[in-house]
Amino acid sequence: MKMESAGRNRWRLRRRGDMGVDAVVYLNAALKEAAEPDSLRQLMDGAALPGVEDPVVGMPDLHVGYGLPIGGVMAVSAGAKDVDTSVVSAGAVGYDINCGVRLLRTNIFAGDLDEDDLRSLLDGILRRIPVGVGKSAARGDLGGVNLKSVATRGASALIGAGYGRTEDTEAIEEMGRLEGARLEAVSKKARQRGNQLATIGGGNHFIELSEVQRVYDRDTAGRFGLAEGDLTVMIHTGSRGFGHEICSNYTKLMGQRARAYGINLPTKGLACVPIGSPEGRDYLAAMACAVNYAFANRQLLTHDVRLAFSEVLGSGDLALGLDVVYDVAHNIAKFEEHRGRRLLIHRKGATRALAPGHQDNPPRYRDTGHPVIIPGSMGTGSFVTVGTERTEETYYSVNHGAGRLMSRSAARKRFNFDAFREQLGGVIYGGVPVGKVLDEAPGAYKDIDDVVETLAEIGLTRKVARLRPLAVIKGD
Repeated sequence: MKMESAGRNRWRLRRRGDMGVDAVVYLNAALKEAAEPDSLRQLMDGAALPGVEDPVVGMPDLHVGYGLPIGGVMAVSAGAKDVDTSVVSAGAVGYDINCGVRLLRTNIFAGDLDEDDLRSLLDGILRRIPVGVGKSAARGDLGGVNLKSVATRGASALIGAGYGRTEDTEAIEEMGRLEGARLEAVSKKARQRGNQLATIGGGNHFIELSEVQRVYDRDTAGRFGLAEGDLTVMIHTGSRGFGHEICSNYTKLMGQRARAYGINLPTKGLACVPIGSPEGRDYLAAMACAVNYAFANRQLLTHDVRLAFSEVLGSGDLALGLDVVYDVAHNIAKFEEHRGRRLLIHRKGATRALAPGHQDNPPRYRDTGHPVIIPGSMGTGSFVTVGTERTEETYYSVNHGAGRLMSRSAARKRFNFDAFREQLGGVIYGGVPVGKVLDEAPGAYKDIDDVVETLAEIGLTRKVARLRPLAVIKGD
């Protein structure tokens, strides 16, 4: 599987076999050495689907997923003449639809909090927020907010019921609501799994208290409300069992129907149907429901975090800040304009990064470009960056995190309790017992600096700030 240089930190997989287009992967020398052949093969499989644009893109955090690799970006033609021949693939979006990250800034100087304060904040959050796979919401009635309103209105459904601030939506991708959602396109079983609002789940999901360790761009950081020494809160979770069931249902349906549309699937994980087919339209409507559910989930989590901070620190949440800096989506398919054409962009484990001046930026970030939040592992740093004009070459997409260096099973075999604690360093841990999250040890992830610098070095992103973890909550 030969990769040829396509410029600094860029590597091309030339079209061959069933591929209709090339694939381009963004890796520095160290990341190229560790690249998984199977993840590259999955990019090539994506390049074999009908209607795919040149090129399919692999991000620096690329690793094996189901269907398209995590860290994969695939664009398909979606003009009026293309929707009956170009495809949408549930596997190219992923199971955790709109897994995403929300960053909150505070008026709190991190150095003013000691270990007891940080532990009290974790305890206050954990009293309100269930963690772990399969956990249901801790609260029942949400003041008339039901699954339909959440699935169709997203974060605004919660804010309208008093679970947030009106201005929160101004700092959420798509203003916290993706259009086109229809709950009727969601199966009964998926709807039954819609009882997990205000939960973070397991895997790589977390709530983290961090310190702004370094500011690279003082003007932009100031626009984002970030200054060195400030305490921040990062929330990483998605659509939970609701989105997982939707992906499962439609992957199976697309696999059954692909042949009827004359589509030869490269793998079952990339099952797909034409965008304009009944199944394609229904998937996009159901996916939008999960996207909105995830935005609502992070909104309710934000509300609970604000309550916990107010309780522990004895001040109102407005006085403490706790403003939304931004909320970015991963694992999503959206219709966007690129290079003067309408495309359906599948981002799987990838983050949108619009350039300064781009019309789709929220008004408050029109001049700077919206914040791009890139978490590392729980023992290393995270970054806030912005896209540039050059990011157009990746369909305005960048990596969504550090990316796994080894599988979960390999990490569990390699790391024990002592190794996990050593890798955490001084980071305070809360949540499920450590033995249940050994696969989330920092050593299981790629070097976040390598991953971020790969794009920053070639001008696709600009670093704004680096965050240092202080305390983290994880679920199994």
